[in-house]
Amino acid sequence: MNDFSGIEDKLRKLRPVQPSVDLMTRIELALAEARPGESLHQGNRSASTAGVLPRERRFHFNWVSLGLGLAAAAALVLFARFQLERPVKKTPALASITPIPQFSSTNSTAQFVPAGLTQVVYHTRDEGLHFPNNSEQPMRRVRSHTRETLRWRNPTTGASLRISYPSEEVSLVPVTGQ
Repeated sequence: MNDFSGIEDKLRKLRPVQPSVDLMTRIELALAEARPGESLHQGNRSASTAGVLPRERRFHFNWVSLGLGLAAAAALVLFARFQLERPVKKTPALASITPIPQFSSTNSTAQFVPAGLTQVVYHTRDEGLHFPNNSEQPMRRVRSHTRETLRWRNPTTGASLRISYPSEEVSLVPVTGQ
């Protein structure tokens, strides 16, 4: 049936060989040298240490890192304390700084003067080639979406006015180099 059945039977019968007494003695001596000050032979041969490996200490306390951490915490506490003790500067109220606008009959007729114009292009899209009427060469159609902001200012009262509105521009750009 199975060509490996004889090999499998032999493998099942195999058992590990018991270690010699000489090997056990050498291992115990090596363990005793690994831990100086501890004796593996305490006069009682029945207390064997076979199978026990030497272990390092698990917890090492580092006094330097503890000292540095405490020094940093103390510096932080002192810094916070001196920051909290600093006197707060008093600033005058905004109403006392800002002059009160005075309205009179002469100021009510004052005119607004243009103070600025801002144009921001938000989106530009190329719509491809077009042949406009009565044209022999193609032109590229470009559509731009913008927002324009106009600002006016009244020089006598300091009042200002802003108006923003969206706009759309379609331009035809001639195609060259073809």
